[in-house]
Amino acid sequence: MKNLIITCDSTCDLTPELYERYEIHPVALAINLGDQLLHDQVDVTVPELFAYADAHKQLPKTAAISVGEYMEIFKKYRKTGMPVIHINISSNLSACYQNASIAAKEVGGVYPIDSMNLSSGSGHLAILARELDEQGMAVEDIVAALNEAKERLDVSFVIQTLEYLKMGGRCSSVAALGANLLKLRPEIIVADGGMKVGRKYRGDMKKSITDYIRGRLEGRQDLQLNRIFITYSHGIPDETIEEFKELVRSLAPFAEILTTHAGCTIASHCGPQCLGVLFFRKKAE
Repeated sequence: MKNLIITCDSTCDLTPELYERYEIHPVALAINLGDQLLHDQVDVTVPELFAYADAHKQLPKTAAISVGEYMEIFKKYRKTGMPVIHINISSNLSACYQNASIAAKEVGGVYPIDSMNLSSGSGHLAILARELDEQGMAVEDIVAALNEAKERLDVSFVIQTLEYLKMGGRCSSVAALGANLLKLRPEIIVADGGMKVGRKYRGDMKKSITDYIRGRLEGRQDLQLNRIFITYSHGIPDETIEEFKELVRSLAPFAEILTTHAGCTIASHCGPQCLGVLFFRKKAE
């Protein structure tokens, strides 16, 4: 039995099937393609976003969900009489959490969660919220559990090009040129709600991602093995994703390996053929 409504920013990057299975309601961030105001995965797709960036040599602008939009959404769901938990992208990366918090205070009965994360790292929390709800946990206890669990999220990804970070002003032209000349594929790690550079891999897309997955999973004893996401942006063939799934399966016995696509907001910064493995670490004993 479900006792609460769960909403999230579209940056959770879950699939339509997962949103339906767990009754999670995504709220789309805005994407400005030139003079067109569109919404992430509603009326603009990642291939269209990449085509725009390639043609114009600049990224579309993304925009946080406004206080007014959040208020409309929260009011709609509060009419059910149930409380609402909303999962936000990290407050260090967007104004969404700040705006959701203002709207929540106005509406009442709404609990915004700063995931301190992005993509299916935030998606992990949305699914966990529903699982705890189905166990009959009170909403205040779910909020506390989510705030504890987010500290154990292990989220990273390896990018194949720095061009999108350069266009977005997140790295210099010199750094991008140097990395491209050396054929470096940087690992980006989410830490303290922001992003930092981890290891740097060499080789083509397949080799760099294979080495990255091994680097994240091989020999670890702190993995929580209930679920792992493989989340990736446009440009990786389906058969290659299946090979990466088999690699994950060979390295750690996860009960569930889920694959999802990065939406427009995330893909606009990481570019094509980016891939991450996202999971929880065990609770410290």
